[in-house]
Amino acid sequence: MTATRPASRLDVSTRLDTDDVAAVIDLLDAVTDADGVHPLSEHVMLHLRYGGDTDARHLLASQDGRLVGYGHIDVTDTVEGSAAELAVHPDARRRGIGRMIVARMIDETPDGRLRLWAHGQHPGAAALARDLGFHRERVLWQMRRSLFTSLPVPELPEGIRLRTFVPGQDEQAWTEVNNRAFADHPDQGHWSIEEIRTREQEPWFDPQGFLLAERVSIERSEERSELDSQRESGELVGFHWTKVHGGKNTDNGHVHEPIGEVYVVGVDPAAQGTGLGPALTLAGLRHLRSRGLSQAMLYVDESNTRAIALYERLGFARWDTDVCFVRS
Repeated sequence: MTATRPASRLDVSTRLDTDDVAAVIDLLDAVTDADGVHPLSEHVMLHLRYGGDTDARHLLASQDGRLVGYGHIDVTDTVEGSAAELAVHPDARRRGIGRMIVARMIDETPDGRLRLWAHGQHPGAAALARDLGFHRERVLWQMRRSLFTSLPVPELPEGIRLRTFVPGQDEQAWTEVNNRAFADHPDQGHWSIEEIRTREQEPWFDPQGFLLAERVSIERSEERSELDSQRESGELVGFHWTKVHGGKNTDNGHVHEPIGEVYVVGVDPAAQGTGLGPALTLAGLRHLRSRGLSQAMLYVDESNTRAIALYERLGFARWDTDVCFVRS
């Protein structure tokens, strides 16, 4: 006798209440435990917790009143097309839940174009994308290295000093440098101050792990020529923003072994080619090691061979991949 499959329901909303958010996070924790990788990007998690663009949609799939699937679609990018991510509870897979969510996502797009991100190399995600007419377009590498191995003292270019980020003071200058450094980057470029202010609310945010590189100039007072009348002024030219995953910095008490991340390293175009990028990377890694962490990770676009070569020279190796599937 064939078992009856539970009836499925799919709800779409632009906002979730606190109970819905809690249920989604529980679902994501179950998926992370089963697959070994978090199914959603940081960008989507920020939308989930704090709200985001009013044109973004949350898709909630349930069976017999239990949440078994979640999808997020952002339809605001009219140039590249809508972007989406989804997760299906491990106990509810192979029941058509993922297919139902993606089909509705396509219906929600303004023009039928959709970029579907899959984190890790789960064979089910690739098979679903292929069956629904998507093709593989972009790949992000996750790279890792041990922090127990040698980490040389960074050699900063002449006239450059490091200090830590000061909330409430450095947001504007940092945003300007970030946007110049990543002017052509699809994710990191064109940030507003609100992007960084939102992340300052995150439990993982730590200004002590947010390193700023300043070009220091000595300005002499016109009235006095004594050395003690000189003052230093700093121009922001680069940064290394680190992050720590796991340990106490997790939602709903979901704990795993902490790991450091090279969250983003940026150098102003005017200071590129001076060796500042590698020096900043090493400084951030040494900070993460000083916190007692044993490993560090980072994400880099597979096509950015120059950055990959730098990270490999610094001891990183490829660990996993995130794939963007496209339907055009």
